[in-house]
Amino acid sequence: MSIDSRLSPLDEASMAPDQRRVLDAILSGPRGNLDGPFLAWIHSPELADHAQRLGAFCRYGTRLETRLTELAILFTAAWWQSQAEWQIHEPIAREAGVSEAVIEALRERREPAFERAAEALVYRLGKVLYTTRRVDDVLYAEAVEAFGEPAVVELVGVLGYYALVAMTLNVFEVRRGTEPLPFAER
Repeated sequence: MSIDSRLSPLDEASMAPDQRRVLDAILSGPRGNLDGPFLAWIHSPELADHAQRLGAFCRYGTRLETRLTELAILFTAAWWQSQAEWQIHEPIAREAGVSEAVIEALRERREPAFERAAEALVYRLGKVLYTTRRVDDVLYAEAVEAFGEPAVVELVGVLGYYALVAMTLNVFEVRRGTEPLPFAER
């Protein structure tokens, strides 16, 4: 798959040693490829190193079910209208059990009709947080009751990390080859 962006291309042969070290860490980790925001972050090896470790935890290590993590990621991709983030995570979310109806509603920036209370709660928490930049006591207590305090901390981390991913992909116009774009360009 080809990746397009406004970034200057990196030639593996001319990478600095710290870029090579980070690239090797990314390629040997659970992702196994230099895709998405890593195409930008590798230009700043220190950022790439920290971000890839945080990202690996947010995607693979939280207490949340993968379905809920991927729902939060898709919600974030739709919120930021991040083309590549959506393209990368839509099939992962589907495989993790997020329904077609929920996926399509998110892509269209409509509130989904959730069949599962946990999914509705992840959506509400993300929407309230992104809209008001806060979460009220009632919603906070509901999330802690449903997921536990450590998982709520991790959910906020997922939302924040994937907002960083979306911003990175949007600024550097990372695109995944000839795949159709999920969101209209402005």
